[in-house]
Amino acid sequence: MLSYIKGQITMIEGNNVTIEASSIGYLVKSPTPFKYTVGDTTIIYTYLHLREDLIELYGFSTVEERDLFLQLISVKGLGPKGALAILASGKIDEVINAINNADSKYLQKFPGIGAKASQQIVLDLHGKINFNKAYASTFENPKITNIKEALKNMGYTNSELKFLNPVLEENIDKSESELIRIALKKLATK
Repeated sequence: MLSYIKGQITMIEGNNVTIEASSIGYLVKSPTPFKYTVGDTTIIYTYLHLREDLIELYGFSTVEERDLFLQLISVKGLGPKGALAILASGKIDEVINAINNADSKYLQKFPGIGAKASQQIVLDLHGKINFNKAYASTFENPKITNIKEALKNMGYTNSELKFLNPVLEENIDKSESELIRIALKKLATK
């Protein structure tokens, strides 16, 4: 099995990302393809899905995201397409909380997940997914990720940007340009 691919993003379309590694372009289905930028070198953690009539490669920005995907596809009747729809929500901690709190109504808001499927997810995974602050911190709002990338392009380092998450999260409803201004003001006071 492929564990991950490290390479350059060459194309993004629909829910697919093409990543080139060793002169081979891998077409990867992703829950958040627009989290990536064409031209960036990155690591995509992968899962190879095989059926009699199909071979598909799924990719995730973190190992934890891939692990949750694997747990979701282990649910009876839930395939990769349904699991991808759940992960595309971008609120992984809420999905985990819904499963651990047996909140099948929350899971029904995702495309293709009806009452039966949501109850099956809770039945199969309830109490099996450990959730803690360290796990939640690996999932960052894509808007915050974009802000941090913009600031890195301005010359700031990861260590300088670590403390920005709380201030960005409390202002997440603002535009990205406003968030950059807020972040720059906070960085100036440090």
